[in-house]
Amino acid sequence: MTYVDKLLQGKEVQWKTLGEVADYEQPTKYLVKSTNYNDGFPTPVLTAGKTFILGYTDETNGIYKASENPVIIFDDFTTANKWVDFDFKAKSSAMKLITSKDEEQVPLKYIYYWLNTLPSGLVEGDHKRQWISNFANKKIPIPPLSVQKEIVRILDSFTELTAELTAELTAELTARKQQYEYYREQLLGVSGQLLDVSGNNSLSTNHYPLTTNKVEWKTLGEVGEFIRGSGLQKSDFKESGIGCIHYGQIHTYYGTFTDKTISYVSEEFAKKARKAKTGDLVIATTSEDDKDVCKAVAWLGKDEVAVSSDACFFRHSLSPKYVAYFFQTNDFQKQKQPYITGAKVRRVNADNLAKIKIPVPPLSEQERIVNILDKFDTLTNSISEGLPKEIELRQQQYAYYRDRLLTFPKTEV
Repeated sequence: MTYVDKLLQGKEVQWKTLGEVADYEQPTKYLVKSTNYNDGFPTPVLTAGKTFILGYTDETNGIYKASENPVIIFDDFTTANKWVDFDFKAKSSAMKLITSKDEEQVPLKYIYYWLNTLPSGLVEGDHKRQWISNFANKKIPIPPLSVQKEIVRILDSFTELTAELTAELTAELTARKQQYEYYREQLLGVSGQLLDVSGNNSLSTNHYPLTTNKVEWKTLGEVGEFIRGSGLQKSDFKESGIGCIHYGQIHTYYGTFTDKTISYVSEEFAKKARKAKTGDLVIATTSEDDKDVCKAVAWLGKDEVAVSSDACFFRHSLSPKYVAYFFQTNDFQKQKQPYITGAKVRRVNADNLAKIKIPVPPLSEQERIVNILDKFDTLTNSISEGLPKEIELRQQQYAYYRDRLLTFPKTEV
């Protein structure tokens, strides 16, 4: 016997459409007029999408008093929804305000929890209003009021607990990222204290926490060469064949290093393409913003991989991961800035990359630094090992128990 069966104790579950138990209202009376948002203003401006709070307004008329009567805001195009129990203004008319027809029969919080058991992607038709044409017709289980209230009580408690755990894990993750970035900067950057490349100067361990002071700064052009990628387009991708790295994937998929590609090209195409070898650093030389231009991934696979245009690869004599981590430092960001060109699309060419300086300790010291940073990288960035996975598991656990509590046998009449 499930927990839901114990709650029901043999009592009947009715099935009604959402339109029978819930009312909707257009947000016309509550739309914000000004876009002069300021965090110092008192009233949040809401959207039902991921952004949720767009900003804060000082408008005083047409405020929805959700602190007195909570509401579900429902995006009428995407079907995203949020529970709101604080006063607000609305941004868009493409949003429905959902309330219960009768709180003493079907509490709104029960409706909200059940809504979120529905699978995502239930949008019907392009730019079609979803509440009236789609969601209002969906059947919702209505157990006795006492059962509804007990389910809401359990899920409220579970929601609060999950939020607390997620907040703790998120705070831990943020702290680990800050710690990781701190050590990366300490190990690989000196905030502008570049050495005289003649070798006459060296960094003391008071400023640069190496186990040796045998370190000098060299230009990337002195320790390697930059090779431009060739004309690889997404249309050239195959389901199998020779591995390839497209510059866009460096921005969206790859981390600091990889030994596998997610895309392939034919052997015939690969013969004509420029290919990175094991240990090469593959660099996206274009981006929409300054921060991500020159984002890089170290290629650690055994086979050569084709590299697209708008990317280059750096063949060098250093530890591959050491170079990849250096490309993430503030020192690298500062040095590349004068070389960025372009308006909408920002780029740095290979010739200018060769002018950027990198600290070059002995290879053994490079590997020691890599080992330290690898541990932080695993903890903070790995989706399968670190805290991000733990956060994901907590959210999945919550969704599992919510769905179990709100799944009832449907009796056909």
